Amino acid sequence: MAMLQVTDLKVNYGVIPALKGISFEVGEGEVIALIGANGAGKTTTLHTLTGLIQAASGKIEFEGKDITRVPAHKIVTMGMAHVPEGRHVFPDMTVYQNLMLGAFTRRDRAEIDANLEMVYSHFPRLKEREKQVAGTLSGGEQQMLAMGRALMSNPKIILMDEPSMGLSPIYVNEIFDIIGKVSSEGVTVLLVEQNAKKALTIADRAYVLETGTISTSGRAADLLHDDAIRKAYLGE
Repeated sequence: MAMLQVTDLKVNYGVIPALKGISFEVGEGEVIALIGANGAGKTTTLHTLTGLIQAASGKIEFEGKDITRVPAHKIVTMGMAHVPEGRHVFPDMTVYQNLMLGAFTRRDRAEIDANLEMVYSHFPRLKEREKQVAGTLSGGEQQMLAMGRALMSNPKIILMDEPSMGLSPIYVNEIFDIIGKVSSEGVTVLLVEQNAKKALTIADRAYVLETGTISTSGRAADLLHDDAIRKAYLGE
């Protein structure tokens, strides 16, 4: 059984269909990439999975449970974390306060402290800046903070929306290295990313989204060497 199973998911913005009946699955421990052009429906997919947008029809199952109509705050407690596009850190709060907000649904203080140390081991810069106000961090550091905050919920699966957007190449490489480490520690990852080459390099499998439909899917390594994918999304 897949950890996350999406079946014939449809989402509308008014009378405009944003998702036209997409189906895909994410197995436990996998890194799955969802790639496609701007406006293809990638962010809409993540927002629907995490309860921020209501589906018009279709089904979303997480660990065998139907969560299609479950509100967002309850989905977090079930083990699904979301790193949104644009980071959305709380700029007037410190790094530490932002991280602790990621654990707001938890009561296990010892485990929260252990999670915090794990986050600091992945992101030493956050430890160095834990008393610094988040709005003064660089873009790359804010992305690290957004990822760290999501990890503080102790997720089973983490959904990442364009984690490399607007970052320098050095930070892009660092962020993808950390995604790899998080995956190696047993966290399942669903990655939405316009940097298709980076995404396919790190993913196990991938789905290509085009104007609200899944046009192609397969092993990431195969798609990385597919001529049509290379031409459309890799700039080759």
